[in-house]
Amino acid sequence: MRKIGFVSLLIIAPCIIIFASLFIGRYPVDVITVMKVLLSPIIPSELEKVYHTVVIDVRLSRAILGALVGASLAISGAAFQGLFRNPLVSSGILGVSSGAGFGAALAIVMFNFTFLVYVFAFCFGVLAVVASYLIGRTYNTSPTIMLVLGGVIVSSIFSALISLVKYVADPYEQLPTIVFWLMGSLASARFQDIYYAGIPMVVGIVGLLVLRWNLNLLSMGEKEARTLGVNTGLIKGLVIGFATLATAGAVSVSGIIGWVGLVIPHIARMIVGTDNRVLIPFTVSLGACYLILVDNMARVLTGSEIPLGILTALIGGPFFVYILKKTKGAGWQSG
Repeated sequence: MRKIGFVSLLIIAPCIIIFASLFIGRYPVDVITVMKVLLSPIIPSELEKVYHTVVIDVRLSRAILGALVGASLAISGAAFQGLFRNPLVSSGILGVSSGAGFGAALAIVMFNFTFLVYVFAFCFGVLAVVASYLIGRTYNTSPTIMLVLGGVIVSSIFSALISLVKYVADPYEQLPTIVFWLMGSLASARFQDIYYAGIPMVVGIVGLLVLRWNLNLLSMGEKEARTLGVNTGLIKGLVIGFATLATAGAVSVSGIIGWVGLVIPHIARMIVGTDNRVLIPFTVSLGACYLILVDNMARVLTGSEIPLGILTALIGGPFFVYILKKTKGAGWQSG
């Protein structure tokens, strides 16, 4: 019964926050109107089209996409922290964010077409992780320290390429678009984005949920895991692959949103402990709730929308300092 209640809570919490988000915004919509809009496919009602646009096309699509992005970044960060046994690892450790940023910037300069921005961002994000993995393959093995080093190298290269693209971009049209994309936002969220980017995000999340027990074994160390009969190479590759799918899908539609994959796993670990069988699903729910709340703040705090990357850094940085002070740097190891 406790397990059923825990699973129900993980599912219900993001749904409640998504529903509450339908009332948040500069255009006032009351509870009755929201319910009429949500029930309109079943119970037709005579409502102005603006209500359907605000509730469904703007707020609901944005909340759902925010939940998927937050869940993807958080679970990827938790998986990498367990895999690399390092509390400072985040979802972009292998260069996926920098690669996606370069892909998006390149598409904006070359095509200025929204759909191709998503495609380029996703493909270059995956390419960056593949390059990091190949660099980390020393003597046909892939020790974690070499993978991290490969990620640092690839991130540096793609960051330089982003700067190059910004340098040659048109300063009046293309450059502002690139800068705003890199700061992260869900302002252009549509259901079409959920359909396309949601597929790799859902596949990555489900894959990591399935592998969460194996993460406990990998967190003990590769030698210990091999003595228990675990194919560490295969499991490590699957974890990296699923985390990359989730992160690349998220970054391709939201831009670069930092700190979610770093801070949320720490908060979850403080609440439920280090067992990945519980930690991983809890991180999914907490990450989804967190990014929806931050996105709601971004929409209403000022007259113009605040990029998500700014808010997550302003919130995540001080809170991470608080976590380090409270835990004294301990308590992150899984097992």
